[in-house]
Amino acid sequence: MALLPFRDINVQTASDSYIFSSPSSPNAPALSIDRPTGDIRLSDASLLAGKRVSRVTSIAGILGMIRLRLDKYIIVITKALPVGRLRGHMVYKIISTDLLPLRERQVHDPDEDRFLALLRGFIKPGPMYFSYSVDITNSFQRQAQQDAASPLWKRADDRFFWNRFIQSDLIDFRTQGGRGQPAPQPNIDPYILPVIFGMLEIHPTTFKGTPLTIGVITRRSRHRAGTRYFTRGLDNEGHAANYNETEQILILNDAAAGQGGFAGSAGQGWQRDTKGEGKDMQIMSYVQTRGSVPAYWAEVNMLKYTPKLQIRSIESALPAAAAHFDEQIRLYGDNYLVNLVNQKGREMPVKQAYEQMVERLVSNPTEHIQADQRTDEKFHTIETGGGQPRSSFDRLHYIYFDFHAETKGLQMHRAQLLIDRMREALVAQQYFRAVDMPGSRIDGRLEVRSLQTSVVRTNCMDCLDRTNVVQSMLARWTLDRMFIDLGLLARGARFADEDPAFELLFRNMWADNADVVSKSYSGTGAMKTDLTRLGKRTKAGAMQDGNVAVTRYCKNNFLDGPRQDAFDLFLGVYQPPAGGIGSGFIFADRRPVWIQSVPYIAAFGVFFTFVAMCTPRLPGATVWPLRLFTFFWAAVAAWSLHFILSNGMLYVNWPKLNPRPWATEGYHETISRVRKDKLLGPLVARHERGLSTARYVNAEEGKKRIE
Repeated sequence: MALLPFRDINVQTASDSYIFSSPSSPNAPALSIDRPTGDIRLSDASLLAGKRVSRVTSIAGILGMIRLRLDKYIIVITKALPVGRLRGHMVYKIISTDLLPLRERQVHDPDEDRFLALLRGFIKPGPMYFSYSVDITNSFQRQAQQDAASPLWKRADDRFFWNRFIQSDLIDFRTQGGRGQPAPQPNIDPYILPVIFGMLEIHPTTFKGTPLTIGVITRRSRHRAGTRYFTRGLDNEGHAANYNETEQILILNDAAAGQGGFAGSAGQGWQRDTKGEGKDMQIMSYVQTRGSVPAYWAEVNMLKYTPKLQIRSIESALPAAAAHFDEQIRLYGDNYLVNLVNQKGREMPVKQAYEQMVERLVSNPTEHIQADQRTDEKFHTIETGGGQPRSSFDRLHYIYFDFHAETKGLQMHRAQLLIDRMREALVAQQYFRAVDMPGSRIDGRLEVRSLQTSVVRTNCMDCLDRTNVVQSMLARWTLDRMFIDLGLLARGARFADEDPAFELLFRNMWADNADVVSKSYSGTGAMKTDLTRLGKRTKAGAMQDGNVAVTRYCKNNFLDGPRQDAFDLFLGVYQPPAGGIGSGFIFADRRPVWIQSVPYIAAFGVFFTFVAMCTPRLPGATVWPLRLFTFFWAAVAAWSLHFILSNGMLYVNWPKLNPRPWATEGYHETISRVRKDKLLGPLVARHERGLSTARYVNAEEGKKRIE
């Protein structure tokens, strides 16, 4: 049986090392990380018992290690909150962490301090989850096909092993050894803890008096992760932006569905469900995916509410799309590609790019377009022309549904038309079902009864709001089917009509999922959650969507640059170069001073205009000086605001660690246009600054790696 991660770890801080050991496993080797070199080794814990240490702390696990410009840091989990049990295994949410520097005397540097701030700001709110005894990076169907004798981190799905990069030092030591210990080191396995990023809710509840556990897990891919407008489409390896796998789980006769302190233990606060003891545990799960439209495309922020859309040629993106769908078919089987973008307006080119991509991948593609009174293209499907499949890509089934046109006027119930259209495919798709026999719970093996043979991959422009609605409807349809198969519902009945309390739980769980996925990508909660929570579109919900839209605009233009930098830093897309103190100034604003000053001039203009308008005129005083003062500052404010909006590329908060090529091009075009401005042009320096060549050379010095 494989060694599971330690549930309790003590950290001893000494001047020359950090020593990690498990009090509950006194015979296990202690992990020593030398200071300041970062060399890793395993030692006999008893030999280190007399070592002089300055501090001893207890932690929940090691998140990983990361090197910045001046130092390397160990990121430890200091507090974890139990959120529920799956098959008796406790799952935890990371609440707080700490960064342990390897240098005993820290040296402060502006860039180093900024890197640390990015990491802390990224880790603290990030919804990250882990378990000591069950692999939550994999769906139940993939878990059933695994070797339970492998260490937990080796079983982890590489896509959803969120801390894989910062665990690289420990994993490299495990596979290759280190200084003085050159052979593989399997005894380090209990110190390697895989973590997922996303959403996880587990609810022990009842349906019509039958005890059960229902849960939703959304796993966000670590590949091409980032923020809304800075990560779109595919990368060269075929990884899609905002790619998430969502699994809805239903468990009956889970005798250990309560909460407790440690996985697998009957700790304080754990309520054991004795009703399920001795019965076969029924496990059912249904998996869906979402991901950005598989093409090379981007939306360029320019402070306009609607960003500029850029789409590269289909031929250039074809190898990446082929790699993407090759992986999806290998993992999930047939892929039903549900596309929800608009067929008209600015989203139309994205729709066309997707369809052209599928037509090139599928052999002998056959299209079918269905229209009605509302729209000329209600459904648009692309599949292989029949006969024996010639390639694996013939397992792609493209389904376009004009979501906005069909649900216009708060008629969200019309989205059910998509489910009706896919009914035959959903019936054939099935879902995963397995039985955990009482005698088999020792080795954790499942007796599989049915497998999910395909997956629905849903997308809209952001893979957020419209996607959330459709995924919750697919989950609802499948859950009805599960209850019917279990004998808890009559054929043709719906759980929403049978148990209002369970219906409310289901709605809130999927609305929470929508908010979490949306916040991690766009910075705000999701739109249209009134439909998910209440089952109908409301005016209050529409007003809330307006508030979300404004907040997204502000965050995506002025706050997402540092957020994207934090993603790139944590996931290893950008690795800081080693350097001297103050030698980098990676985060310095190198735009010309006059460009930087325009927002401040606009603020002064608005302020003085407001003061002039509110200043009472003294008796007998002439009017024209005050009016002249008001008109002057109003003109200054108006010109400044017009300049900012006309040259928005200069005022978007761009990522600085891994600059986007289209941002570089846009900056150069905008700064060239500014030089022709009659007022500011002569004041702008002729040499390139801002997102300049020098800045990009500096950024390129950092090692970039996408694993």
